[in-house]
Parts: sequence; structure tokens; C-alpha cells
Amino acid sequence: MRAMRAHHVVASVLFLGDNARAFTAPRQVFPSSTHQRTSTSLHAIVTAELAPRNMAQLEDWGAQNGIQKVDGLELYSEDGLDWQYITTVDIPAGTTIMFIPAGVCLASSAVEAELKAASNGGMQAAIDQLGRIGGQNSVADFNLFVKLLAEYEQEDNSPFLPWIDSLPRLFYNAVSMTDFCYECLPPLVFSLSRLEKVKFDNFKQVLGKVDIVSDYVKQNDEVLKWAFNSVYTRAYADKDGQGSDVTLIPMGDMFNHGTETEIEVYFDEGGNGMVYTSADVAANSPLRISYGCPTNPSFLFARYGFLDETSPATFCKMMDIPKTPENVNVGMDFSKMLFYHDTGDISQEVMDVVLYAKVLNSLKSSPETDGYKDAFYNAHMTGDENTKAMIHEQFRYQTIKEIKTHVDTFLESLGQLERKSYGKSADEHPRLPLILRHNEFVKETFLKVQSNLGSALAQYEGAMAYA
Repeated sequence: MRAMRAHHVVASVLFLGDNARAFTAPRQVFPSSTHQRTSTSLHAIVTAELAPRNMAQLEDWGAQNGIQKVDGLELYSEDGLDWQYITTVDIPAGTTIMFIPAGVCLASSAVEAELKAASNGGMQAAIDQLGRIGGQNSVADFNLFVKLLAEYEQEDNSPFLPWIDSLPRLFYNAVSMTDFCYECLPPLVFSLSRLEKVKFDNFKQVLGKVDIVSDYVKQNDEVLKWAFNSVYTRAYADKDGQGSDVTLIPMGDMFNHGTETEIEVYFDEGGNGMVYTSADVAANSPLRISYGCPTNPSFLFARYGFLDETSPATFCKMMDIPKTPENVNVGMDFSKMLFYHDTGDISQEVMDVVLYAKVLNSLKSSPETDGYKDAFYNAHMTGDENTKAMIHEQFRYQTIKEIKTHVDTFLESLGQLERKSYGKSADEHPRLPLILRHNEFVKETFLKVQSNLGSALAQYEGAMAYA
């Protein structure tokens, strides 16, 4: 499995169909963990990128600790690296397919209390410092990051060992990239990747204050990246991804992303995790969950390190429009300002925002042009589609030309990024081939948009010449 953090998770009532198979909470047999420092001979869990994932004990361990799953739910891998659950039987919508007891779930709030109890003030000091350097929204993830490091140091004494040893070691996301890889990223992916890298750097900075993690681990970049990536690619957050609680759910983290999804995750009031089907699923089918907006593959690439080639559209990559309240109201949003991959179509939000924020905003003041911008904004806010359409039609040529200029410039920049990669070794920069695939996917979309815009401009210019 390449990545396993669910960005959108149902946090409301779970509805099961009449034929749903319900689980009863089992008696807990999960032992509590103690946090004692170990020697620097850490060999129980190998975090080297090319180390294999140890899947042999995972499901037996889960069953021993109360994790239940329906018959027909099986782990599957094509390459031994990317694992996911599939179903070998038909499953109706509304079926709870997996139950993970609260005692096995690692909820950040409970983990924070546990770590603070084992600490002599260092954990709280680290959290305080994280808030001071702008990481207040990352505290929940930091708790889980430290928890994984503490369990890693427990080696064979960790009750989580079979699950931890099943986690991926190899990641292709922002935190794992080389400096040169960053030089090959388009602007949006670069900015998103830098945000991920800043989070990691902040975690490393404040980790020095944590007194329940050894200096050996604090200085081991390989282990730190593994723990950070394990949290950020596997933990479940609330619907907005900014909740006060973030949870790791062993075995419930083995579902891949899909533009079309079949499952959701729900936590009950007792903190138990449940995975249930949101649609009928046929036998021999994957069970997929959403990690984020399917029309923002750049975020998925930066956070999780995979290219979602099923994404129907991508953000138009216009990064020079200021994020004013008015522009946002008109439609400025990564998930709405889209170019469609298969057709090269342009979303209405792109047309609206470019017209409002660029074309109308750049008009020279005159009796003929004054008032158009305000009129368009008011029409948009009041739902006056006739007035909007009239203004669009009057300035359609300028709007299309503005978008075409952006597309031409962006395609040229992609060409420059591709040429920069010539002669570079994939052994030295193992994420580079995926970056180039991402850039090629975006390029395919932009070329179709460019062709459509070129045809539209030719028609306008032909009509103007004839007139």
C-alpha cells in the first residue's frame, strides 16, 4: 500500500443495512506498554527503505487482540511492497467489514496522556515549543510520531511489534525527496511539498526536548522519516483533516485510495474503529477509501507519494491570483478551478475567477468599463446568471486569451523541469521517475486545454478579421 491516511473520514452516525453483519466488542487482551529506554542496538524493526515488510504475523496478532473482520477480506499485493485489502466475496453496502477495538487504536489524545505520564515534563515542553514555532495544528500528529519512536525503541517488548513491522519503509512523498527532486517540482507541488518538509523539520527540532526517546533515535534521520511518514500516510483525521484527535488503527490502515470509493471509517463513542462499506462491492474487488480531494492530485502526491492517474481533473495551477475574500467567493479554490484530463475542458470557476480577478481587474478606468467588476461580483453573489453570462460574453476573448497565456507559460516551465532531469540517476534520486510521471500527467491535461483554447481563439480572431 503506497499511502494510507484517510483525509475524509465519516464522523457522524453509522448506518448499517438490514443485512449488515454486526460485530460485538471482544474482551480486551491487549497488554499495556511501558516506555523504558533501550540500548542503541535496535534490530527488531528494520527501517531501511529497501527492507521488506513483515506481513506474516499481522493478522494473527490482530485476531489475538480483538480485531475482527468479515470472511473474504484478504490482504493482497502485486509486488510485496504495496499491500491492500480486497474482498473475495460480494459485500452489500452498509456492512461493517472490520472492527478495531479502542485498546488497539492509537488515538492521539490518549497517546498524549500516556506519553506525558511517562515523561518528566519533556513531552509537554516539546508540545509547547511546537506551538510557538507555528506547529499548533500538528500536535496530534506529533503525539503519534513520538509514540511510534517509543514503540520502536521497545523492540521485541513492544506489544505493537507485529503491526509496526508490517508498515512500509519506502516512501515517495515530499519528506523523502532529495533537494534535487524539489528542483523538478512544479510550483503548486513544490509549495505543498515544502509544507510537509517544514512539519518534519519542526518535529525534529522539538524532539530534542522529549525525554522518553533516546539520543540515538533522535539523531537517526532514517528512523525519524519512517515514523513521520507512517503517521502522515496512515492516520485517520476528522473530515476536515484538522481535528484535535488523529488515530492510527492497525489493520484498518490497509486500504488504498480511490477516486471512487467503497468504504468509510467510523469511530464510536468508545473509541472503537469500524470500517464499513459505503457501496455494494463485488467479489475480487479492491476496497478503497478517499485520502483527499480526487481533483487535487498534487496534494496526494506531496503527502502520500503516489500519482492518482484516475483523477478526472487537476487544479489549473494559477498561483498568481491573490486569495482575497472576493476572489474566494467567486470560486478561487484548488478543488474547483480545474482543467479536466480527458477532454481539456475548463471548469466554470476558472472562467469566473480569471474574468473577475484578472480581466476585469486590469481594465483601465473609463466611462465604458467602470462598474463591470462590481456588476459581475454582485451578479455572482445574488445568482443573477443572465448578467454573469452577458459580462462573460463581452469579455470572453480576453478571458480565453488570459488562460491561454498561462497554459503556454506553464507548459514551457514543465519542459524546463524535464530538461533539468536529463542525465540524473534514479539510484541517486529514486523519487525522480515518479515526479516526471506526475509532470507528464499534468502536461497531458494542459496540452488538451491548450488545443481547445487555441481553437477557440482562432474562431474569435477569424470572426473579428471577417468583421
